[in-house]
Amino acid sequence: MSVEINTEILINANPEEVWQTLTNFSNYPKWNPFITLLTGDVNVGNKITVRIEPPGASVNTFKPKVLTFVPNKEISWLGQLLFSGIFDGHHKLQLADNKNGTTTFKQGEKFTGVLVPLFKKQLEVNTKNGFHAMNQKLKKIVENK
Repeated sequence: MSVEINTEILINANPEEVWQTLTNFSNYPKWNPFITLLTGDVNVGNKITVRIEPPGASVNTFKPKVLTFVPNKEISWLGQLLFSGIFDGHHKLQLADNKNGTTTFKQGEKFTGVLVPLFKKQLEVNTKNGFHAMNQKLKKIVENK
């Protein structure tokens, strides 16, 4: 069983400007309503600490492994509950350069594992709403610089 959530938003700024805010992880508690904490050495292969606060759902802190870190393009990580196959989340933050001074910010996650059906509704509602809230806030901050 799997659930996939994909969101995107158009930001009136180039990818470098968006990346600067997106990767300033120490500022997340000040502006990010969904990922309220991201600490650690964000490089491929490393484990980081991430705290999410989906609207209407409980706070969750986990230690995913960084899978990609491509400047001005993509960050992704894989979080797992206990071990692979129980409840895994592959989270991606991507920037697409529209070549006209704008960037499409894409945030998505694919959840897999035996426990996913138990959380399907929460993922499709609360987690997706958290993605949208973060996307909107990122747009507002970058565009108002």
